[in-house]
Amino acid sequence: MQLQDIGLILAFFVLVLAPAPFLGRFYYWVMEGQRTFLTPVLAPVERFCYRLCGVDAEREQDWRGYCAALLAFNLAGFVLLFAILMLQGVLPLNPQKLPGVEWSLAFNTAVSFVTNTNWQAYSGEAALSYFSQMVGLGVQNFVSAAVGLCVLVAFARGISRRSTDRLGNFWVDLTRGTLYVLLPLCLLLALFLVCQGVPQTLLDYAHAVTLQGADQSIPLGPAASQIAIKQLGTNGGGFFGVNSAHPFENPTAWSNLLEVVSIILIPAALVFTFGHYVKDLRQSRALLACMLVLFVIGLGVTLYSEYQPNPALAALPIEQAGSLEGKESRFGITASALWAVTTTAASNGSVNAMHDSFSALGGMVPMFNMMLGEIIFGGVGAGLYGMLLFVLIAVFLAGLMIGRTPEYLGKKLEAREVRLLVATLLVMPVGVLVFCGLAISLYGPAASITNPGAHGFSQVLYAYTSGTANNGSAFAGFGANTPFHNVLIGLAMILGRFGYILPVLAIAGSLAMKKRAPLGANSFPTHGPLFVTLLTLTILLVGGLTFLPALALGPIAEHLALIQGF
Repeated sequence: MQLQDIGLILAFFVLVLAPAPFLGRFYYWVMEGQRTFLTPVLAPVERFCYRLCGVDAEREQDWRGYCAALLAFNLAGFVLLFAILMLQGVLPLNPQKLPGVEWSLAFNTAVSFVTNTNWQAYSGEAALSYFSQMVGLGVQNFVSAAVGLCVLVAFARGISRRSTDRLGNFWVDLTRGTLYVLLPLCLLLALFLVCQGVPQTLLDYAHAVTLQGADQSIPLGPAASQIAIKQLGTNGGGFFGVNSAHPFENPTAWSNLLEVVSIILIPAALVFTFGHYVKDLRQSRALLACMLVLFVIGLGVTLYSEYQPNPALAALPIEQAGSLEGKESRFGITASALWAVTTTAASNGSVNAMHDSFSALGGMVPMFNMMLGEIIFGGVGAGLYGMLLFVLIAVFLAGLMIGRTPEYLGKKLEAREVRLLVATLLVMPVGVLVFCGLAISLYGPAASITNPGAHGFSQVLYAYTSGTANNGSAFAGFGANTPFHNVLIGLAMILGRFGYILPVLAIAGSLAMKKRAPLGANSFPTHGPLFVTLLTLTILLVGGLTFLPALALGPIAEHLALIQGF
């Protein structure tokens, strides 16, 4: 590693962590309806949205009402996006005259963007019109991220409130999350990207003649606006097929830095938002410490693996300073590895390099990040409520060890909450292991694997891990665009999204109704180094060991085979 690589990593952490406490406090004010510097500008728009939709902003909902509104909104979004994709050929803003999308791909894509996964079994510039990209995918990029924020806020209220069944109003939270949290930052980032050279136009594709005299079509489109929300909303769906490895999506070193920072900027800030809800910022610092420990370990393993020479080339009389295969040559190994770890630590899924070409262990880290269940920063809202589920599990285990009824911030965890926690532990194993096992055991679907042996298994394992974790990144080379994989990965995405959301809201409703016992000398502290250690071990043992046999068949076996020269 060179000095500039160390500078990149330091700049990344500074730009993520420095604004986090201030943004976190701002988001708390916004979601609780307190006045901010944006209120004079956006409050009239907010009130107009309520009047237009007939929403009573003062009427709060219990967890069932909140959940019903959330599910109805997502169902409507799925139906609308599915219709847009199917009818694309007759809709406006289609200068390339692209036809409608095949039904299984339309199903997969609609589910993908509604669940904030943004798995793409297509190439954007070759398959989707400007209308589909803007009205279909762009809108879902905003609202799917806002839905994750809504669930987090409802969960935080459930933990912080007492003796009530009210968790807020979904429609109000959705509106505020979109208007105040996502839109302002997206406008700033989109303008910056345009300045860096990212296109933002509705004109037809440009045509040019190459030096050899051949005609070339250069894809354009309203890219900057979608790239901004794909990063800040932890969506990850690229406007162009190769995502942020495309020079129109990521033209400069500055755009690369700001885009990778944007992936976890809001998730890091929301950790402090939670601290303001529970009136204890020590909880925020403990959660952030755990996230950073897991992130740094993953980044360290990936950087070490990618800077090692390829064992298959070790006997050649050449000097190797790491492997550039699959990396973004404009930015180098460090920037590519940093992006890979960041995008899978969050539920973003955007890429500026091909994870399929990473070393066996370097490719395993992004896969393992997702297997933990979108908790190392994770998506907007979704990452933190996933982490809080592990917090409750760690508290429960600590209670068993010391023989006391487990409690978190004065709220006792009883049989109902524990059953719901156990249900969330089944989501990733079912979506990854069961669905992946089904995909590789059937002759037809297994034909989508383009590499033999352990690496081929890693391809399909990564795909179903990415879908269930609502990430959306992929190992290149896996032929996912078949009716079987489109439908099954779509079901994995639904399971990975709502298999967490429904128990989280139910737990929030249950905790909100409990009285809050005062914390005393015998209470288990959840803010010190001991708890951070316990939480980290719980995540690695409970969340990680589930997938060790599968990893042993894939990237670990591939690594051992490379060492032996096979």
